[in-house]
Amino acid sequence: MYAWMFRHLPGPLWLRIVITLLLLAALIVVLFQWVFPAIAPYMPFNSGTLDALGASAP
Repeated sequence: MYAWMFRHLPGPLWLRIVITLLLLAALIVVLFQWVFPAIAPYMPFNSGTLDALGASAP
């Protein structure tokens, strides 16, 4: 799939590499800005277990 996308990008090799890096950066921004915060409440590792065991912060 990635090879197909890379072959269909316009321009010479250096431009395709730049476009690929920009697309990758845009994907990372979208994930960190909207996707990860949206699914964070549903992740099981977000609940702290120290308070449930009776431990308190100093």
